[in-house]
Amino acid sequence: MTVILRPALPEDANRARTLVCSSYELYQKRMEREPAPMAADYPALISNQFVTVVQRGSEIAGILVCYPRDDALHVENVAVDPAFQGQGIGTLLMHYAEEQALSLKLTRIELYTHELMTENIPFYEGLGFYIRERGEQDGYARIFFEKDLK
Repeated sequence: MTVILRPALPEDANRARTLVCSSYELYQKRMEREPAPMAADYPALISNQFVTVVQRGSEIAGILVCYPRDDALHVENVAVDPAFQGQGIGTLLMHYAEEQALSLKLTRIELYTHELMTENIPFYEGLGFYIRERGEQDGYARIFFEKDLK
C-alpha cells in the first residue's frame, strides 16, 4: 500500500488528536499526568502548517509536529497509530524532519521525550541524536536530544 507524506489539513485535526491519544496511551499509564502532546491544539498547529501526516490508504498512520526555532528544527511530536507501529513510519517521519531542516538551511534538529518513555531513547539514538541534557520542563521530567546537521 502506498504511503504519502502530506501537510495536515484542517479536517485532519480530530484524527490527529485521536491518533496521538492512542499512541501515547501506553505512556500515560506510566506518568502522573497526560503527556503534553495529548493536550496540544491541533487545529492551531495545522493552521500554522506545523503538522505533516503519513497517509496509508485512507488512514492517517502517523503525524509529525515540527517548526523552525532559532537555528534548529524543533520536533514537538512524532506519533504513530498503534495499528501501524513497527512498520517504519516513525523513522520515515524523522527522516522527513531532517530533510525539512536541511531545506531550511538549519544546522540541527532538537527534540525531547519524557524520561519514562524509555523506548524512545534508543530510537532517537539510532537515528544519530545525542542526549544534550536531562531536566524538568513544564512539570515533566524530560530528556533533550539534538542532532547536528553540519
